[in-house]
Amino acid sequence: MSQSNATRIERDSLGELPVPAHALYGIQTVRAMHNFPISGLRPLEPFVVAHVWIKLAAALTHRDTGRLDATRAGAIVAAAQEVLHGAHRDQFVVDPYQAGAGTSHNMNVNEVLANRANELLGEPRGAYAPVHPNDHVNMAQSTNDTIPTNIRLAVLRQWPALASAIDGVADAFAERALAFDHIVKAGRTHLQDAMPIRLGQEFAAYAGTLRRARQRLAQAADYLGELGIGGSAVGTGVTVEPVYPALMVRHLRDISGIDALRVGDDRIQLMQSMGDAAAFSSSMRLLAVELSKIMNDLRLMVSGPRTGLDEIVLPAVQPGSSIMPGKINPSVPEMVNQVCLQVMGCDLTVAMAAEHGQLELNITMPVIAHNILLSMQLLTNAMTVLTERCVRGIEANEPMCRYWVERSAALATALMPQIGYAAAAELSKRSVREGTLIRDLVKREQVLPPDQVDTVLDLHRLTNIGVPIGTHGLVSGG
Repeated sequence: MSQSNATRIERDSLGELPVPAHALYGIQTVRAMHNFPISGLRPLEPFVVAHVWIKLAAALTHRDTGRLDATRAGAIVAAAQEVLHGAHRDQFVVDPYQAGAGTSHNMNVNEVLANRANELLGEPRGAYAPVHPNDHVNMAQSTNDTIPTNIRLAVLRQWPALASAIDGVADAFAERALAFDHIVKAGRTHLQDAMPIRLGQEFAAYAGTLRRARQRLAQAADYLGELGIGGSAVGTGVTVEPVYPALMVRHLRDISGIDALRVGDDRIQLMQSMGDAAAFSSSMRLLAVELSKIMNDLRLMVSGPRTGLDEIVLPAVQPGSSIMPGKINPSVPEMVNQVCLQVMGCDLTVAMAAEHGQLELNITMPVIAHNILLSMQLLTNAMTVLTERCVRGIEANEPMCRYWVERSAALATALMPQIGYAAAAELSKRSVREGTLIRDLVKREQVLPPDQVDTVLDLHRLTNIGVPIGTHGLVSGG
């Protein structure tokens, strides 16, 4: 038998199975691989890291209390640290769509760390002595408290990168807002002519929208700092020492560097409810909704260049067509739109899964974890690309902005204080019917005294609060 096909026999409460001789995982992981060949996916990296954090913290905690002897604890710690430094990542193999609650993932981690710990102590893989996956790596733990804790840790670990990506794109929009603040363009509501707005005002609003979305996410993330570890099987803490929850949180804080971690007030509630995770996912959905709307705006403004608005120019990142030479598409916003749609779908899955819990446990936690962490990864990467390959390089097409704003039929609105709504509406309709600029029509028909026309129709002034009255020009509002 070749080295790659060699196996060892392991036993559990259901019987015997061959396990690849080279594998650090064991029989329960093999059963999961046989039972759940569903997506071909493996657990996302944050889901693995957070679970190893928990096992490392538990070994340290039980060493502190004396419940786990120094030799076993030290070997588990060493094995966990190897994984955290990047080793053995190919050993975490359970499909995200697995048995309820995440027992298979929990046992995958228990087996890998137990086998590697035993190896470090000079013992063979599969013997599970002196370190046993259940008795020692999983000491005083249950899937039911480790997986909810994992989700919180994994999200908080990824949150700084997501927050930084939001800040990056918001700052890029804010910088472009300053650069474009002098450029007046046609506003549009219902995709129809509306009053002038400055291109810088639009971009500043995009920055503000993204910053508000970040604030919502930060508030949701704060709830995730409360950990229910120590709840054990049903939240009551069976087999758990009284000092265990606080020691676990202290070690997890040191291991992860996440200062927001704290002991949960109600471990039963934190086990029963996936509400905190669902709230974070929902906040990501809102971010995706806002971000996708902004991408739609960019795609409208860049439409053309001859048959669309053509008000801005996006960096050309790739040819836009396999058949039409010279065509350049808004490729990065198109990508972001698709990411946002995926995130919205992920949140629907999370919301339905959070509702799907019964009594003391939610059995859909693996799919909750997968969808939240996938959304975080997609949004972080998409916004990073958006910032670097799109927003920072956006330029304004000032001549087209001037062209469209002067042709806006909505400019008649500025005449209402002098001539009233009905007369202004008639001017707007005549402008469209005759193909004549509002400004030219006002001058030709002497709607206003000649010295008032350019004041009342000062496009830049129309982008600020103010009312043109009488012969006195603009009177600013309060």
